[in-house]
This record gives sequence, structure tokens and C-alpha cells, in this order.
Amino acid sequence: MTRLLALIDGSVYSQSVCDHAAWVAERTQASVDLLHVLGRRNISSAPADLSGSINADAKEHLLEELANLDQQQAKLSQQRGRILLDEAKARLTAAGIADVTGKLRHGDLIENLLDCESDADLVMIGKRGEGADFARLHLGSNLERVVRASKKPIMVTSRAFKPVNSLLIAFDGGESAMKAVRHIAHGTLFPGTVCHLLTVGTRNDESDRNLDNAAGILRKAGYEVEAGTRPGQPDKVIANKIEIEKIDLLVMGAYGHSRIRSLIIGSTTSEMIRSCLVPVMLFR
Repeated sequence: MTRLLALIDGSVYSQSVCDHAAWVAERTQASVDLLHVLGRRNISSAPADLSGSINADAKEHLLEELANLDQQQAKLSQQRGRILLDEAKARLTAAGIADVTGKLRHGDLIENLLDCESDADLVMIGKRGEGADFARLHLGSNLERVVRASKKPIMVTSRAFKPVNSLLIAFDGGESAMKAVRHIAHGTLFPGTVCHLLTVGTRNDESDRNLDNAAGILRKAGYEVEAGTRPGQPDKVIANKIEIEKIDLLVMGAYGHSRIRSLIIGSTTSEMIRSCLVPVMLFR
């Protein structure tokens, strides 16, 4: 791993993003790019309804005032963005990470993400943003958009940082789960970490073979692995194991169904991110 892309805003989760990024960078000798995006709602006032009996002179004056207000808001948003990046950079530098850069961008978050992530090995984002700090069951409004759009592994950080000494891979035998297994086995981030491989569902010969194969890849790479299958609903079984066994990180595939299907039946990915109090590392 050589480069991390850390997305920050003004929420308390940005501090956690920085702390997790420092931990990853220290273990992998990676550099860190900090990205803060000023969207349209950050730099413009609400649209005005100028219909009705307002006269031409008053309308022109109002439009001029709104334009001035937009300019002031844009200037303040840029100043605030630079301050947020400076504070995040200082936090990483204090943690011993020397190679840190800050990027302040305008426009759509996803467009900027795709533009900046091309040379990144891992994208990091907080579970919740500025508008959802205290809403435990509400995820950040941009989180699903980022996860669905990004082509990189994503670490969704919890509110408080804790070193990862054990991780759980929610393993369904699919392509994204195997991608996660290979990434962990061949990477430099998790050596020395205890790995739990868990398949949720009914056991059969194929699922047992897939689980044994994944466990073998990890053991060959030097990991201590506990592998098993449990019946039940995936979100409840996984959350229960994480809580009881004090696991520090959940690793899983991301959004296996379309947006429309997720709206109808829900999403295990969203539910796990929402309910688990640990960071979640996602693979597409």
C-alpha cells in the first residue's frame, strides 16, 4: 500500500478518519491525501422565488444582494475548508505521518472522488457526516454514493479509533469476499491480526469448500484463522459475533444488489455499517 485517500468534513468522524489513516499509514508506510469537497450547498444561498408583485428596482436590488451573499458564503466556505484540511494534516503529522497533502475541491463529491482515487490503494470515510453526528441509526448522506462509485477498497471508520487486533470477514464465497481475502493475505496492513472467517447460512459441500479455500489462503500467508458457518440472518449473526468476541474490524463485500432492490428489501451492507460500532472495510 502506497497511498491513502481520506475524505473529511466538519464532523467529529473526520477526527476518526485521520486517526485510522495514521494507523494504516504507519503500518504500510503509505502517504495520505486529505480531500475536502465544497459542494453546491456549501457555496450558494437558497434559491429565491422572485415571482409576484415585486417591482423591477426591488428585484434587481435583491438579486444583487443575493449575489453578494453567495460570494461571501463561498469565501467563508473556502476558508473553513482550508482550516479543516490544516487541522487534519496537523493531526496526522502529530501522529508521525510525514507525507500528507490536502486537497480542497469544488463541485460534486463523486466526480472529485473518482478523479482523486486513481492512484490510491484505500479510500477512508467516516460513517456519518456533519448532519448526522448524533443520529445513531442514520448514515451519512454521501456514504452509499461513495461506496457504490469507488473502484477502491473503502474503510468506513467508526466514531472512535481503536487499533485493529482482530478482524471478521463476512464470507459468502462470492467474488468480492474472495477479493477481500486475497487483499488481506497479500497486503501489509494486517499481519499479526487474528482473522475470523464467518459464513452465515446453511452449510453444504460447496460453501464448506469455499470457506476452507479462503482459510487456506490466509493461513498460508501466516494468519491465525478461525473459520466457521452459522445459521440465521447475516446482519444479526455478524453483529452478535462482533459484540461477543470484541472484534475490532468487519470486512465484507459491498452492496451486492441494485439500488432499487435495496430500497425494497433493504441492504445487509447498510445495516451492518449502521449497527456495528466497529470500522467496516468494504470491497466491490
